[in-house]
Amino acid sequence: MKTFATLLASIGLVAAHGFVDNATIGGQFYQFYQPYQDPYMGSPPDRISRKIPGNGPVEDVTSLAIQCNADSAPAKLHASAAAGSTVTLRWTIWPDSHVGPVITYMARCPDTGCQDWTPSASDKVWFKIKEGGREGTSNVWAATPLMTAPANYEYTIPSCLKPGYYLVRHEIIALHSAYSYPGAQFYPGCHQLQVTGSGTKTPSSGLVSFPGAYKSTDPGVTYDAYQAATYTIPGPAVFTC
Repeated sequence: MKTFATLLASIGLVAAHGFVDNATIGGQFYQFYQPYQDPYMGSPPDRISRKIPGNGPVEDVTSLAIQCNADSAPAKLHASAAAGSTVTLRWTIWPDSHVGPVITYMARCPDTGCQDWTPSASDKVWFKIKEGGREGTSNVWAATPLMTAPANYEYTIPSCLKPGYYLVRHEIIALHSAYSYPGAQFYPGCHQLQVTGSGTKTPSSGLVSFPGAYKSTDPGVTYDAYQAATYTIPGPAVFTC
């Protein structure tokens, strides 16, 4: 019975978190890295998304894991998409207790691609392209739509971006235990794009590093989600064209 109880607890833990399962980018469907399948395949498929260890959180904002998750490694492929187009990400169903913001960043990779590149902990290369937090002091959060099927999230690639290779960092921050630090749970994941189009801009201001963009004392990191208080999304302002 003890073994059975342990198994049930493990199943509950797996069900309690989430990650991006797949995406539609440039009109094409992409299956993202599958942490409970890919490592056990003799010849795992090449992906556009970077490796993640599972569906659990990162809790240390000073760790390199805050960038693309623990043990992340570059993927071999890129998804082609035009600047100005919309990307649809599909999460596994998000637990309704894990309220919090949803935030998306991009970073320009070398001209040769993202497949051999990972920003260092001090590289200020990330710019924010979308954010969503709490609606006033209500119980509605950016993560709320991901708690029911279909758990879809959309972001738009800035229309003015210069063509090239970009790494996208997308995350949910779960705040159900964030009343003290450590407590906030970060669920980052990264995928690789080849952006096409006629844009000319390469963001040069509002750039941040991961780690570095968030501090333990930020009001968006240490926050009591059970209080009717406005919420400040952490990180820089959203880049606009």
